Amino acid sequence: MSAYIKYFFLTIFVGKPECCVFPMLRVIFIFNMGIQYLRYKINAFFTKGNERSIAVKKNIAASLVLKCINILVSLQVVPLTIGYVNPTKYGIWLTLSSIIAWLSYFDLGFAHGFRNRFAEAKAKGNIRLAKEYVSTTYAVLFLLFSVILLITLIVNKYLDWSSILNIDAIYNEELHVVFALLACFFCLNIVASVFTTMLTADQKPALTSLVQTSGQVLAFACIYALTKTTSGSLSALAVAFSGVPCLLLVVVSLVVFHGKRYKDVAPSLRNIRFSLTKSILGLGGQFFVIMISMLFIFQFINIILSRVQGPDAVAQYNIAYKYFNVLNMAFTIILTPFWSAFTDAYVKKDYVWMRGIVRKLECLWLLCVPILIGMVLCSMCFYRWWIGDSVTIPFTLSVYMGIYILFQIGGNMYMFLINGTSKVRLQLIIYLSFAFIALPLMNFFCRKFGMEGLLVVPITVFGLQAVVGRVQILKIITGRAEGIWLQ
Repeated sequence: MSAYIKYFFLTIFVGKPECCVFPMLRVIFIFNMGIQYLRYKINAFFTKGNERSIAVKKNIAASLVLKCINILVSLQVVPLTIGYVNPTKYGIWLTLSSIIAWLSYFDLGFAHGFRNRFAEAKAKGNIRLAKEYVSTTYAVLFLLFSVILLITLIVNKYLDWSSILNIDAIYNEELHVVFALLACFFCLNIVASVFTTMLTADQKPALTSLVQTSGQVLAFACIYALTKTTSGSLSALAVAFSGVPCLLLVVVSLVVFHGKRYKDVAPSLRNIRFSLTKSILGLGGQFFVIMISMLFIFQFINIILSRVQGPDAVAQYNIAYKYFNVLNMAFTIILTPFWSAFTDAYVKKDYVWMRGIVRKLECLWLLCVPILIGMVLCSMCFYRWWIGDSVTIPFTLSVYMGIYILFQIGGNMYMFLINGTSKVRLQLIIYLSFAFIALPLMNFFCRKFGMEGLLVVPITVFGLQAVVGRVQILKIITGRAEGIWLQ
């Protein structure tokens, strides 16, 4: 028997010319060994390292899977929505949605301030303080956005949307209804999103992605049902796109807060401490100024395009952006866990870990260059496969969009890491400076050079943020930051 076993294993690893069975066994054996080795390496990747790194890697992996689902859904939503309404109405829809998104800037930076303060409380093991931050944030945002919603609904009654968007007056009445629906769901979503912000601050962004992806899938299913049962209605689109994900978020947060894991930090009336508002807003106020500045730099793009070149140009711009933004979304998935992880590391003064992460993220950023070149070269073929001939995207727009996304990724990379340390004063100065000149510059470049010229301004902003951000984060993690670099 021992001689046979010896012959068997020798045949697997060495083989015999006259044998036709054992070579196949050798292949199967080697394949199985390869599978086992791969499993070992994957397991080692997710179990070796300090606790912070392990949590980050698990969240990135889970978020990537969920984001792939989200991307597939979003790719299908565009042609489905255009088919449900039409390219002109789709451009109007995108413009209205971007205007509604401005309301998020009026949370006074409270969400970002809460995120850092909650993470700091958890890093210090102060669960009671973390619970008070949760309760206070819910209360303040509820009061704030109730007032904002009331003002928005009153102002909406007197707005002439046909004049604002430079479209036919027949859309005016419908747009008042759509805008009101979007405002209601959006304000409710801002308050409910305290839950997902808390999950992200607790270094569990994968759970946030799960909730968001589930909402997108449900919205897609509703839109598909609308295409089969109704004619093109922007009001129905508003309920499907904004209402369904919002209601899902409310239900999930109620269930999870009553569960075992987060019951200790669940919001309650007796734990509301409005005195904590100053602590949150001290940091959140700076985030608020940054967000308002970014509103003027980035969120007026659709308005300028609609007024200068018409709603069809808005559709062209957003379709190109959705295509290239896939890479930005993937990179954001990687970045997201590091915001709160850097908060934890900075509180614990783990600068060695922080330096290692900066080097790895910079290598990933450089890898984006060949990927974006490939995306530009394949863009025209992809557009034809994705949306057919309903909307034509100029190749030059794809080139400029690729450059824009590269700089956006770089600027966001350093911004996320710096935000985790709460040293955001320099970032505030950069965005605030550009906020005063962005609108006239973008309007001028758009009239002079079209959509491609308009992108010059945001490209410049993100490029400067990347350069200055890199200098600042390196100073912080090497202990050389002082003055404005440490504020």
